[in-house]
Amino acid sequence: MSSLHERLVACAKDAAAHAYCPYSHFPVGAATYWAEGLLSGGCNVENVAYGPSVCAERNAIHHAVAKGMRVLTHVVVYTPTLEPTTPCGVCLQVIREFGPQAEIVCVCDGPAEQRGVLSEFLPYSFGPEVLGR
Repeated sequence: MSSLHERLVACAKDAAAHAYCPYSHFPVGAATYWAEGLLSGGCNVENVAYGPSVCAERNAIHHAVAKGMRVLTHVVVYTPTLEPTTPCGVCLQVIREFGPQAEIVCVCDGPAEQRGVLSEFLPYSFGPEVLGR
């Protein structure tokens, strides 16, 4: 296990410990790494209205973008489950915006790990290039 991978997993687990999930009782933590050198974590934050809730992956990404990051290279998602849980479709699309080649690793409390690049998780995505950007 690489040092970066270990740091990302630790960050994701730490973030999950701070999740605000009184409705689903499903804490999620995410850690992102950016080509610019930033490691950023985030947790899910729920709201009684559900619509304003935000997933851990988007929370971590938005935090880093607010600091000027633009090239996402790695995403680690941690859930306190026996099997790994993958990012939702909305989070995958946000990952696609900043990391079309990003490596995604889903870890859990069990031994299983799900790993792949974004195109394996979201094979028919689209990005800024559709607008000529």
